[in-house]
Amino acid sequence: MEQTPNNLAAFCWSIADLLRGDFKQSQYGRIILPFTLLRRLEGVLEDSKTAVLAEYDKVQNMGLPEEAQEKLLLRATGGLNFFNTSKMDLSKLGEAGIKDNLDSYIQGFSYDARQIFEYFNFGEFIGQLNDADLLYKVVQKVRATDLSPKAISNHDMGLTFEELIRRFAEGSNETAGEHFTPRDIVRLTTSLVFMEDDDALSKPGIIRTIYDPTAGTGGFLSSGMEYVHELNPQAVMRAFGQELNPESYSICKADMLIKGQDVTNIKLGNTLSNDQLYADKFDYMLSNPPFGVDWKKIESSIKDENTLKGFDGRFGPGLPRVSDGSLLFLMHLISKLRDTSEGGGRIGIILNGSPLFTGGAGSGESEIRRYIFEADLLETIVALPTDMFYNTGIATYVWVLSNKKSNERKGKVQLINGVNLCGKMRKSLGSKRNEMGADDIATITRSFGAFEVEDARELNKPAEQKSNRGRQSANPKTEAPKTFASKIFASHEFGYRRITIERPLRQSYQFSDERLAELRFANKPLNAPMKWIYETYGEHWRDAEGCENYGQLAEKSVEIRAYIKSQFSELKEKQIKDLLDSKVWLAQKQTLLNARQLQATIGTQQCDDMNGYEVTLKAACKTQSLSLETKEKKQITDAVSWKNPAAEKVVKKIHPSAKASPMYGLFEVGGETVEYKADGDLRDNENVALDPSKPVNDLNEAYFIKEVQPHVPDAWIDANKKDDQDQQVGVVGYEIPFNRHFYQYQPPRDLVEIDKDLDRVSADIMNLLQEVHS
Repeated sequence: MEQTPNNLAAFCWSIADLLRGDFKQSQYGRIILPFTLLRRLEGVLEDSKTAVLAEYDKVQNMGLPEEAQEKLLLRATGGLNFFNTSKMDLSKLGEAGIKDNLDSYIQGFSYDARQIFEYFNFGEFIGQLNDADLLYKVVQKVRATDLSPKAISNHDMGLTFEELIRRFAEGSNETAGEHFTPRDIVRLTTSLVFMEDDDALSKPGIIRTIYDPTAGTGGFLSSGMEYVHELNPQAVMRAFGQELNPESYSICKADMLIKGQDVTNIKLGNTLSNDQLYADKFDYMLSNPPFGVDWKKIESSIKDENTLKGFDGRFGPGLPRVSDGSLLFLMHLISKLRDTSEGGGRIGIILNGSPLFTGGAGSGESEIRRYIFEADLLETIVALPTDMFYNTGIATYVWVLSNKKSNERKGKVQLINGVNLCGKMRKSLGSKRNEMGADDIATITRSFGAFEVEDARELNKPAEQKSNRGRQSANPKTEAPKTFASKIFASHEFGYRRITIERPLRQSYQFSDERLAELRFANKPLNAPMKWIYETYGEHWRDAEGCENYGQLAEKSVEIRAYIKSQFSELKEKQIKDLLDSKVWLAQKQTLLNARQLQATIGTQQCDDMNGYEVTLKAACKTQSLSLETKEKKQITDAVSWKNPAAEKVVKKIHPSAKASPMYGLFEVGGETVEYKADGDLRDNENVALDPSKPVNDLNEAYFIKEVQPHVPDAWIDANKKDDQDQQVGVVGYEIPFNRHFYQYQPPRDLVEIDKDLDRVSADIMNLLQEVHS
């Protein structure tokens, strides 16, 4: 049988047949993965084992500390970064005493390799296997396959590990996508990031650093190194990374050991809250952070860095909402770009659709996008096909950023629509049903390299297979052609200025009995429960001042509490106590009685000019010898007034010395400059496209005259809503409406065809009904 990564993974996973019954399914991976790693490391060390053992015999007698011994022993490995000083291997452990022999064998590894097995808690599982009398059988199964570099390349071994992790994640209900990225996406992202560095791809002895803050099993790091070495075998690539998951970290570290990397540069921990490479800057960065994962657990440390360090830290531009931390990883990577004076750096990051448009002007997400565009860091965004990842089928995008843009790219952003560049897999892997072939990747990289606009061109891709279940339409909808396109935009074209449009408040008032009756009850949230209590228990209450029963609810408190807790569960204990307090009821009754006194003077007629209300109310209070507290006055006003489009505009302030400016809310009325109160319910926001070549006010006013004034002549721009950064009217925002730019209009089916289908379906229904009746 051909030794492919999938075949190897299936063979390695067959160890699970031995584990069933004695171990939980969720534990299989924690046994199979370290055993597979052990076999791989043993195969890598096979050629140097004799020389290392000979050197170890000499070094042992020198009395050196472990660190010094390791340096001497590494010389005997022939260029490897690890070794094993045990005379045993998996074929020599024997059956009797196999646990102790295996422990001793693992302890013979150099420190970094030994640490890999510690993160797997391998010693604990060895003990459990031995207790279950399975250790010898598992060891025999593991050594039956050849995982040496002669039999399987580093690349294929990486694919084998990834398939094992996918099976492990499925079996333990974990998310496989948190651990690794499909290799076709890795290849595409790597190509886009490296293709513009001619020196790295051609100069002998060139040194470059590569970094992944969400390293997983090291797929991006390995792919980056492989990509460069394919084109320039003499280039030196130094890998750096950090990973949160211990198992993934262990595999990544083992992979880097085998590749001869300095594994002290691979860190374990949360990149966002504990950046263990905080002082380092890099040439290249590749990352596939988890999609839509919240950062609530580390919220305090992230906010502290944002507040205390500002732009001196990683999160100066702003913070996204706590429910999605994708943009935090992007800002982290931007902070790691090597300075332009030292050659600059480039970033390739895979994100879902949320970072493109989530958050309006002034939000954390918008401010992050604003920083990226105004710093001219974004080179391209590539839309990927759906169903490309093991754990999700959602739309995903590759962002490429750089602080060393070529002259032709400066101030511009390229959007590439590659959603149709894929083929169906013969067998799905989790949610991954599509894969990108070499030609698909080449199409995108050529388009990116050419940096030219490509109008939508039809691809030679097979049509989607439609289900043949159920009723089939005689005139099915025409499928949109599968196309590829590329567009180029100036960076400012993704920006806008959100201006606030206000309209005048118009109110009427009336001291009618119906409106005054509402004053018997407090405002929300007590209003509804007070009405229920009054209707249920207030039949003997009287408004006369001598009524001793008014608001007395002590005898009914148990029933009232039970009802409130079932029907008004949002109320807190303090609010429930207020409902049962007679003082609250008596205070409301007094407000009602005061309003009735005012009614006797003001009358019950409707008035559609609220501007005279204060004068009328003051005169009525004087006539009735009433003194209203501010809170009471407000409650009465709220009860008797309402918004009425037919009423007069409510004046907020008169500006004696100001010049009228209707566009900004200052109107000339009867020779005076008047400012009206704004109606919050009619408030609206308009987005005005940015144009650096024109003054902000000119843009805002031209938009207002064209798009707003013809529809609402009494509206105005709120000049107090200004951007925090430039202090101009309107708040600046940025978004990337990717789908809008590549939308292809599909005309609806002809009405005649639709009518024919409806007639056919109606006839079928009638025939079925006739069969039922017969």
